[in-house]
Amino acid sequence: MAEECAPGNKGALLLAAGFSRRFGGVKLRALLPDGSTVLQQTLARLYAATPDITLVTRSDLLADAQQAVASLPAHARQRVQVVVCPDAHLGMGHTLAHGMRHLPAWQGVLICLADMPAIRTETYAGMLDALSQDDILIPVHGGRNGQPVGFGSRFFPALRGSSGDIGGREVVRAHADRVRYMTTADPGILQDIDTPEDLSRLHR
Repeated sequence: MAEECAPGNKGALLLAAGFSRRFGGVKLRALLPDGSTVLQQTLARLYAATPDITLVTRSDLLADAQQAVASLPAHARQRVQVVVCPDAHLGMGHTLAHGMRHLPAWQGVLICLADMPAIRTETYAGMLDALSQDDILIPVHGGRNGQPVGFGSRFFPALRGSSGDIGGREVVRAHADRVRYMTTADPGILQDIDTPEDLSRLHR
């Protein structure tokens, strides 16, 4: 695990409540070459950048979330807050809004997706360091926008009103003048796992 960084009064919201409809099973439980699950690796890399994490899941994935937290160092587990979204079936926007309502008084947050285990810790840490309370920060690799997206606290009220499957995209569109882009050499920001083929490519 990478050395922990100190991002200040910022943290991460990890969305882990999807239904894996295209995967044919629970993709967050899928195993990676080192034997960890997709969720465990995503959480471990994110934790190494910031121990302040709110993980949002649904009730039938709560045990998976707790297992992933238990795989972290013992001193770290109390810093990760796990919350269950009762409306996860209504779309990612509802999961996002539920998670935002449980955040501490941070100045900024990275909205992270649990099915992106290839993102490097250094990417998370660099984005947290660059994020201000008045900006939206989007990583770019090879000319393509990726994940996670960082939001300053100025946008927290709007994010708490998210719904459906749009997530934070409507907030980004509504505040295009506040969007900043951060170029990164990390291809992991583009590599989400939606299908078994996506997982096979990641293994290779």
